[in-house]
Amino acid sequence: MEENEHPYTLINVIGGTNGVYEDHVEFLEKHFKLITMKEFTENKQDLSHKIKAIFMWFHKPVVDRDLLQSLPNLKVIANCGVGVDHLDLKLISSFGVKVANTPFAVSNPTADLGMALMLASARRIVEGHQIAVSPDTKCFMADWLGEEINGATLGIIGMGTIGYKVAQRARAFEMNILYHNRNRRNEADEQAVGAVYCPKLEDLLQGSDFVILSVNLSPQTQKLIGRKELELMKPTATLINISRGQVVDQDALVNALKNGVIKAAALDVTYPEPLPRDHALLHLKNVIITPHLGSATSKARHLMMRNMVESILAGVSGLPVPNEVHV
Repeated sequence: MEENEHPYTLINVIGGTNGVYEDHVEFLEKHFKLITMKEFTENKQDLSHKIKAIFMWFHKPVVDRDLLQSLPNLKVIANCGVGVDHLDLKLISSFGVKVANTPFAVSNPTADLGMALMLASARRIVEGHQIAVSPDTKCFMADWLGEEINGATLGIIGMGTIGYKVAQRARAFEMNILYHNRNRRNEADEQAVGAVYCPKLEDLLQGSDFVILSVNLSPQTQKLIGRKELELMKPTATLINISRGQVVDQDALVNALKNGVIKAAALDVTYPEPLPRDHALLHLKNVIITPHLGSATSKARHLMMRNMVESILAGVSGLPVPNEVHV
């Protein structure tokens, strides 16, 4: 790449539902020659050999074998967010292309949302709002009660960057913390948040008042929480999911919520997204659902974009790629 030449970078579109944010474009164009999918499709012959990178903003553009074969000089794909379950990493690697994500940009806002969902569910905030604004409300019932999280036990499944930040926040609420992870964290990390490691998932489920899911989606975590796991939980417990919808068997969850197997659920993720409008989860009073808001802050999205720029610039220059995702 010649000095001062901006690398050609493929994006889906600018603006709209799945497009790069318009207020990010000025910064991106300081570093890249942006090519939309429409421009690429209309001029493949000229652009195919020029494109060195893909800037993937919320799963777009879709990367498949056909696209990879049409980009012989592609070096790096920068993906916003942590999850890469929408990418075939082995296929991409077979073309000699590197993949990077943005794990640290999303950790704080996602942990914040996990705590917000736990508090909202425990204190029945959504139900309370509906009562407060309802035209039918004549008085506030003195026996309409929620639960406190102070002193309760939180079970964190997946103690990576996000899970650990949840633990840090929960510690400030004087919660007792259990965690289950593929690998145990070091003693200093555990002591800093007062976390107790549970080698067996069932021990965490049986002992927790709130269970929060913060794992990557993989074949091992697909339907990690199903009927058996839900039945191990306390009937007074709440399940919170800030990872991926497929980590939970949603049919089993519906049955558990309807039959009092667990008390409540608070979900930032479902499968699919959004759920069909007639889905049972949308009509249960003991469920809170938010539209995948984990990283949805202006600060986080701007940092994600900057992290992706850094990864692309390194990748096209043959330097080590920050936050590279390995197969």
